[in-house]
Amino acid sequence: MPKRSAGILLYKHENGALRVLLVHPGGPFWSNRDLGAWSIPKGEYDPDEQPEAAARREFLEETGITMNGALELLGELRQKSGKLVTAYAGESDLDITDIRSNMFEMEWPPHSGKTQAFPEVDRAGWFSVPEAREKINASQLPFIDRLETLHGKTPPPE
Repeated sequence: MPKRSAGILLYKHENGALRVLLVHPGGPFWSNRDLGAWSIPKGEYDPDEQPEAAARREFLEETGITMNGALELLGELRQKSGKLVTAYAGESDLDITDIRSNMFEMEWPPHSGKTQAFPEVDRAGWFSVPEAREKINASQLPFIDRLETLHGKTPPPE
């Protein structure tokens, strides 16, 4: 059975343009990578957890921010690794200045016998759709396409 992951693609309209929130993975492997390295905030969940609940939990773990708003299902896709990812869209103008992520430990440097702690996410950013298309892990690109189909048009003035 493939591993399952769930996440949230947050979006907002700014100056008539759609912008999306992506996160950059922490740790030494990703430190010098940019294009194709960013992701929606997401993570694995067990079969007894509902995908939307997992997406909200993972968003909190990776940003330190509780996502309480309504979410729309963007569907599921399979990454190259075989992992199935379910994504939801949520609208918010979240201030990401002070995001804080949970930590993970790994042996670093390799084969040193030393363990170091790293943030799961080292930064977040709001990106235009063209920027996000360059930054996001290619296997997650269909989520941006689906979001753009649903919410790409400029909202009417209030």
